Amino acid sequence: MAPHPPLQIAGAVTAPPHERPRVLIADDQPHILEALQLLLKTEGYCLETASSPAIVLECLASSDFDSVLIDLNYTRDTTSGREGLDLLASIRARDSQIPVIVMTAYANVDLAVEAMRRGANDFIQKPWENPRLLTVLRTQIELQRAQRRTAWLEAENRVLRAGASEVVPEFIAQAPSMYPVVDLMGRIGPSDANVLITGEHGTGKEVVAQALHRLSLRASRLLVAVNTGALSEGIFESEIFGHVKGAFTDARADRVGRFELASGGTLFLDEIANIPMRQQAKLLRVLENGELERVGSSTTRKVDVRMLSATNADLHAEASAGRFRADLLFRLNTVEIRLPPLRERREDIPVLAAHFLARYSGRYRRTIQGFESSALQAMLTYGWPGNVRELDHTMERATLMARSSRIHLADLGLSSGRSSSPNLDDLSLEAVEAVLIRKALSRCAGNVSHAAEALGLSRGALYRRMEKHGL
Repeated sequence: MAPHPPLQIAGAVTAPPHERPRVLIADDQPHILEALQLLLKTEGYCLETASSPAIVLECLASSDFDSVLIDLNYTRDTTSGREGLDLLASIRARDSQIPVIVMTAYANVDLAVEAMRRGANDFIQKPWENPRLLTVLRTQIELQRAQRRTAWLEAENRVLRAGASEVVPEFIAQAPSMYPVVDLMGRIGPSDANVLITGEHGTGKEVVAQALHRLSLRASRLLVAVNTGALSEGIFESEIFGHVKGAFTDARADRVGRFELASGGTLFLDEIANIPMRQQAKLLRVLENGELERVGSSTTRKVDVRMLSATNADLHAEASAGRFRADLLFRLNTVEIRLPPLRERREDIPVLAAHFLARYSGRYRRTIQGFESSALQAMLTYGWPGNVRELDHTMERATLMARSSRIHLADLGLSSGRSSSPNLDDLSLEAVEAVLIRKALSRCAGNVSHAAEALGLSRGALYRRMEKHGL
């Protein structure tokens, strides 16, 4: 079977398009609402109306708006503006960014100034002048959309920068044990089905996720990948669902979460077995109805993502033991793809090794043309506990160590199966750290949580060190 063509991260995605600006208007006088509707609908606005503060808050909880236009008085014969100021405070508690324009009688300029001090963006005097009202509303909406686009692009750039140094992997699968994988990918790739990718560390689960995204109808949108194992419980919600300004001490501005960023595209959650139970419930809700709230906000937002997830754990056993929600597992694995370890697809070893060798020969400007037979035989018989990832890093080392135009057995640095620990006196501090992490992972059969405990690290800290050393 011919190798799959190289995969590429899909093109950048911009913020979801807005066809018509959505404005919420609040006033207790029907003729005021009718006049505003008549004026604004002809200007292309999509409108909802509310006759009381309670209805305003209900509307904001169920929908997104580009602006809110509110009166400051709702009870007949009341002119203090207290109701409107309290409503303004409630709106700001829910959403610190939405433009709020207040309406007040001509004689109550001081009340309008007080509303501006408390967070209103602008004010309109009744009876209003149509050109001024339209100008104020249009200006506030354009400013808000520009701020949203900026926040969106900043979040998108963080994702793209995080993957900018990554070499786009090629999906190579010629071994018979990979035929079912390739066949299943071809059948489900174009669908929107949620896929659970399982397999040992280093088997290429993210490569499969990229291939599935590339095969899908969402390929023109962003693939957002998150290593959930590296997220502490304290920042998980903020990273995945986003947060609003002031939600916690360091929340100095609104932040777009990964779900919103991936809307219209694909979200890939790696090491999903490490998500705490409390967060699993929130993840389940998004998968069930496509709704979420940013941390610190009660406004419900709609998202449309295809979920791909991966783990090296047995989630069925975890669910039976009560450590993983069975209903979440049901949502995640509409289809499950199991990737065989490298030792079960030895036919791919020469092709993969040649692919990695070509990559690193080009990177390090080395002229290396292939392998000595002893080196190739050693690779075919070696156990590869780190799977394809270990083969990748072995080829990088061999490229640097090679003294001729071909890779020799000594260049590989593979253990013979006996205890062949390196001499720590000859290694740098970083190399020693990598050796100790490998040993801990080996002793714990690849269980990152147990290895982290053995090393005296948090799970997130160990993941960061594993990424640093390419483990």
